[in-house]
Amino acid sequence: MKKLIAEFIGTCWLVLGGCGSALIAAAYPDLGIGFVGVSIAFGLTVLTMAYAIGHISGCHLNPAVSIGLWIGGRMNAKELPGYIFAQVLGALAGASILYLVLSGLDGFEVGGFASNGYGEHSPGGFSMTSALITEFVLSFFFLIVILGSTDSRAPAGLAGIAIGLCLTLIHLISIPVTNTSVNPARSISQALFAGGWAIEQLWLFILMPVAGAAVAGMVYKVWTEK
Repeated sequence: MKKLIAEFIGTCWLVLGGCGSALIAAAYPDLGIGFVGVSIAFGLTVLTMAYAIGHISGCHLNPAVSIGLWIGGRMNAKELPGYIFAQVLGALAGASILYLVLSGLDGFEVGGFASNGYGEHSPGGFSMTSALITEFVLSFFFLIVILGSTDSRAPAGLAGIAIGLCLTLIHLISIPVTNTSVNPARSISQALFAGGWAIEQLWLFILMPVAGAAVAGMVYKVWTEK
């Protein structure tokens, strides 16, 4: 239960910090954070939580990460459903807090609510094929960094920095393409508030991160087998 509470709180923080920066701070040009600032915000959420709850739950904050770690032999299968449930609930809690804050703004409309999308709902107008490739490949590399930096042979105490910077880099690459998912919980939470097209396109942002993470888990397991 301690692990599940930690995952709930951590994923809530990820949505608050990452999606919150996109919906609130980046909405005001005078603040000047833009998509670079949003990228940094997402990285900071993982970096800060890695040191806050990493020693409790491992700080997955992402169903794709948990699945990749399980396939890579780093997680017990019995824990996996609970982790995913806690992560999705935490993301929904974060999105709910954002909705309550934003609804206090005159003229507030939900709109896309920082949802992920492709085609006309891609920030840069990228196609579904571009979105499929981007989400799969970046999720793959995210898991490779996570598995490698948390390996017992890696330098101790630096995993949180590597993972946080990796997520920042991922957002710098892919915000124009898909608004960056690589995390089904983050995508589900925002799509449920946006509704419509966001839910219709949600399948891609569940399937591709999980697929990319799963392949990374298999690759890393082969690398490290004796």
